[in-house]
Amino acid sequence: MRTHPSLKSWLAIVTRKMPHLSKPQAKVLAMWSFGIAITQSSGLTTVSVFLAKLLGIKENTMRQRLREWLRDAEDKKGEKRKAIDVTSCFASLLSWILSQWQPGENKLALAMDATTLGQRFTVLAISVLYRGCAIPVAWKIVEATSKGGWKPYWLELFTYIQNSVPSDWMVIVTADRGLYANWLYEKIVQLGWHPYLRVNTGGFFQSELDQEWTALNEVITEKGDHWCGRIRCFKKHSIDCTLLACGERDYAQPWLIVTDLAPPEANSSWYAMRSWIECSFKDTKRGGMGWHQTKTTDPVRAERQWLAIAVAMLWLISVGGEDEVGNCARNQPEFSDPVSGAADCSSGNPSRKLSCFRRGFLSLLVTLLWGQTLPIGYFYSFPWTDSFSFSSA
Repeated sequence: MRTHPSLKSWLAIVTRKMPHLSKPQAKVLAMWSFGIAITQSSGLTTVSVFLAKLLGIKENTMRQRLREWLRDAEDKKGEKRKAIDVTSCFASLLSWILSQWQPGENKLALAMDATTLGQRFTVLAISVLYRGCAIPVAWKIVEATSKGGWKPYWLELFTYIQNSVPSDWMVIVTADRGLYANWLYEKIVQLGWHPYLRVNTGGFFQSELDQEWTALNEVITEKGDHWCGRIRCFKKHSIDCTLLACGERDYAQPWLIVTDLAPPEANSSWYAMRSWIECSFKDTKRGGMGWHQTKTTDPVRAERQWLAIAVAMLWLISVGGEDEVGNCARNQPEFSDPVSGAADCSSGNPSRKLSCFRRGFLSLLVTLLWGQTLPIGYFYSFPWTDSFSFSSA
């Protein structure tokens, strides 16, 4: 089997960033993620054919090697075969990102959300939000038709990554209305992080100045209104929190966000970053890596496939983000609207024309065509907007 310098470099990086994996496990993870990043496909056949041609080996040999990596230990050939424990990789993934984060910018935004694959899978994911994209760092895949709540899964996912962020970092955790729960709010606060959870308008609250219960749907009465204040939210399973209410004119419904941050420190604009995880799901499936076409039916194997996808996304987004920063600096030194994802610095109506995910793929492709040194990428901080001002409660 011949070697390729770019794949060899990538193997060295994956091995260094995933020190808990055995060398054979890290090697196949590097192959999987390299193939996914370059082919823009997570399909076993596509990746195995690409790697076989790149390395000069038989397609069936490479296909079997990649397939074995997905299997449980008892389904593999040989006595010393071990299964990949995906959960052991979550902390390393997050540490990998932070190790390439711009020094001194100790702020991190996470999003938690669920996505489905037809009637087959439901994926629960926690992702790092970065420049209009999201990088999965912890996930659980269950059968879409399985019964039972998601609470145990979410709590477990947080335990895998809770020690990966330095204690002096500011971390916000965003989630949409369908995921709100008082136990989730309390868990995030317990970690020393800050919940940014959107809630429905159907409940009631008490402000610090008025002990009467007021309907949440009465906080915002007109388009363009904003409000922020300390409250006790919900009559049942109450939480003492800060409520951020935002009714921008282009919103179908107002944002009602609960957080533990004090009113002077909190900003509802930050919640806009949550939508980036939806972009990530699109990149994972039809908009990028084609995971929606997977033939896998076993949730555990699907979780291992997601590990390769996550490593590929980490690589592409870090390379694409670095290229975006360089491209923007050549035109204008500052981003105009980072929270909305804007990156066209020269435009009067700024908007990102190309995602960091796609930009990273093009950068890798050009690098390989020219035979240049493999880009690794870097995570450059972006300013969290503070464009909204609030009336004090």
